Amino acid sequence: PMVKAEEATKLAIDAGFRHIDSAYIYDNEEEVGRAIRSKISDGIVKREDIFYTSKLWVTFLRPELVRPALEKSLKKLQLDYVDLYIIHFPAALKPGEEMLPTDEDGKIVFDTVNLCATWEALEKCKDAGLVKSIGVSNFNRRQLEMILNKPGLKYKPVCNQVECHPYLNQSKLLDFCKSKDIVLVAYSALGSTRDKRWVDQSAPVLLDDPVLGALAKKHKRTPALIALRYQLQRGVVVLAKSCNEKRIKENMQGFSPSCTIEEATWLHGKELDRNMR
Repeated sequence: PMVKAEEATKLAIDAGFRHIDSAYIYDNEEEVGRAIRSKISDGIVKREDIFYTSKLWVTFLRPELVRPALEKSLKKLQLDYVDLYIIHFPAALKPGEEMLPTDEDGKIVFDTVNLCATWEALEKCKDAGLVKSIGVSNFNRRQLEMILNKPGLKYKPVCNQVECHPYLNQSKLLDFCKSKDIVLVAYSALGSTRDKRWVDQSAPVLLDDPVLGALAKKHKRTPALIALRYQLQRGVVVLAKSCNEKRIKENMQGFSPSCTIEEATWLHGKELDRNMR
């Protein structure tokens, strides 16, 4: 059965997931925060066992808006800090109440913001103790280099969260990130969301792929688990999104020692991840 964000987060924590990935724009931080706090008060986990990621939405990229945005997320979560705070996209939209501001023609209204200034504001949030680590999402190599080469850089991005799966394996970006000691975090690890607004509906469905299917059969696993394990073996931190109780539990098998797929790759399994949209 499909469950809501709060219930799914509780199920995930019960299943052993410790990395919970959300964002201001997902509009579920109140529910996710409630779930985390209830598991803490039940004594299932301590706050320091949970690795919680939130994201700075693109209408808040002006430096003076960064800390207030993070404080909004913390207030919704009812937490003192987040473990990771990342810039959601490297493109600013017009600040204001609208999350996707449009003009009278329905066109998105962009804003001009220097991302290096945004980054400096994130560094200040880390110094203030509101966040443990700071990173980015959906950045390309050039955008990463802009931050890395910034004069007076205090903290470099710890990660870059991007769409990544066997049909979009990001191998060049992964090599670059590894060379800079930046962790690549994969979203849509089981294939893209197939949203009609931007995905060609005739494009092949990743989980129906014959190669994944054959490997799954051979190892008595599901195609989803093969896709998750593929990422772990290349040193990618993987986010597995589900609101389905059975699948939440099943996704965890990708990380469990009972998995026979090349036991030597076990080290990557240490990073346990969860993405809930």
